[in-house]
Amino acid sequence: MSVSPYANRIPFFSVLMCTYNRAQLLPRAITSLLAQTETDWELIIIDDGSTDNTFEVLQPYILKHENIRYMYQQNRGLGSSRNAGVLAACGLFVTFLDSDDEYLPDHLLIRKTALVQNNDVHFIHGGIEVIGNPYVPDKDDNTKLIHLDECVVGGTFVLRRDMVLALGGYPHIRFADDAAFYQIAVDAGVPIAKIDSPTYRYYRDTPDSLCNTMGNL
Repeated sequence: MSVSPYANRIPFFSVLMCTYNRAQLLPRAITSLLAQTETDWELIIIDDGSTDNTFEVLQPYILKHENIRYMYQQNRGLGSSRNAGVLAACGLFVTFLDSDDEYLPDHLLIRKTALVQNNDVHFIHGGIEVIGNPYVPDKDDNTKLIHLDECVVGGTFVLRRDMVLALGGYPHIRFADDAAFYQIAVDAGVPIAKIDSPTYRYYRDTPDSLCNTMGNL
């Protein structure tokens, strides 16, 4: 169990932002979080071994906002970064904001409302607006393209933190760790719901995105 740095409160959301050498994109993502109509959140940025000026870009946000925290680790990949964030999180639910994406203003509020109204649900997902190519490599055959409508998008996951820990966290695999975790949750009988409100803006125009590079592996 993590020790909360916040006096007398537990945030509803711990937003985990895993990043690697994306200093120029971070302000867009963080600004979208700061603009949320729902304010009961903390942000944990997990820097997976960046060699650019990521920390210099982040420092003003960290100094100004007590609910923005920064972690650095040697490069270990996305699954390890997510698990490190879950362990450090203080919130009841963990969710994600990829460093090349952004939230629309009501993103967190819509999801909090759904969870409060359906307190038996421990996992929700869905609700993306795609910027760019909506086709991605199939996790089972990276020479084949499938539409994102056929996929679960890890950035949209909202997960009870204790549930993630009970399931052993994310698997340490190179690609589609979100789909693998989703299947683990399904197999474990976790109550899951899908939200269609497209408030997670998913950018598919980032050259180093895993979904853009898998077809070349």
